[in-house]
Amino acid sequence: MANGSRQAAWEFFGAELKRRREDAGFTQVELGSRVFVSGGYIGQFEQAIRKPQLDVAQRIDETLQTDGFFERTWRKLIDDKRYADYFAEVVELERAATKLCDFAPVLVPGLLQTAAYARAVTLAANPFATEEYVKEKVTARLERAHILSDVIRPEYWAILHENALRVPVGGPEVMTEQLEHIAAMARERKVLVTVLPYSAGAYAAMAGMMTLMEFEDAPPTVYTENVYSGDLLDDPALVKRMQGSYDLLRVAALSPEASLALIGSAAEDYRRCASTT
Repeated sequence: MANGSRQAAWEFFGAELKRRREDAGFTQVELGSRVFVSGGYIGQFEQAIRKPQLDVAQRIDETLQTDGFFERTWRKLIDDKRYADYFAEVVELERAATKLCDFAPVLVPGLLQTAAYARAVTLAANPFATEEYVKEKVTARLERAHILSDVIRPEYWAILHENALRVPVGGPEVMTEQLEHIAAMARERKVLVTVLPYSAGAYAAMAGMMTLMEFEDAPPTVYTENVYSGDLLDDPALVKRMQGSYDLLRVAALSPEASLALIGSAAEDYRRCASTT
């Protein structure tokens, strides 16, 4: 579904929510209190500024007695089999974000991955996968990265732990290409990348993988991920705490210039290793 038609579909979702809410005699605040979000959030859902999480859509159905309409519509709009169920909504939010801030404790973030690196990561997690499956996953990941090349693109920050430079995903040639790609994106000023070095010590233990997302007309959201699960967090107090953790990581990281030099040095190490094998 193209972005334009997808947005129109979300506007339909919002219009239906408003119509059915009013038919049931609820204000935005009253409905929000029953589905455990603020009245302001209900307003943002109705204006298609923000998209509800699945559990909220389900509670809306229960409250308005709409026989699963909003859950079915949500699943149709969000469901993309190329992504894990817990990640499909994140892809939608990335497209709407004005600012994205990644912290990557081990692997290069998906938005910065090359095809060869993404393939190596996919195969590591799915050693018995068909070639068709692998190609589909890699293509989907590369398509996500298109948002960083758009004329109107989000401001993108990435803090990479030095692990992401040193773990030889796919081997020396793949890592050489991957690190050179990151450096090129940084030099083109499409992204701002810094590295949290091993010497930062305990700072590395402060946070796992996280993505902070900011929007023009909606509150910020944080996405965190484990091996086979992920969570979207939008509680204001928790988001604020995660933003504070990210700020501390940013302070402990190398400067952009020193980070670029370290990335280049690591790429050169891999290049020499590839030439001797």
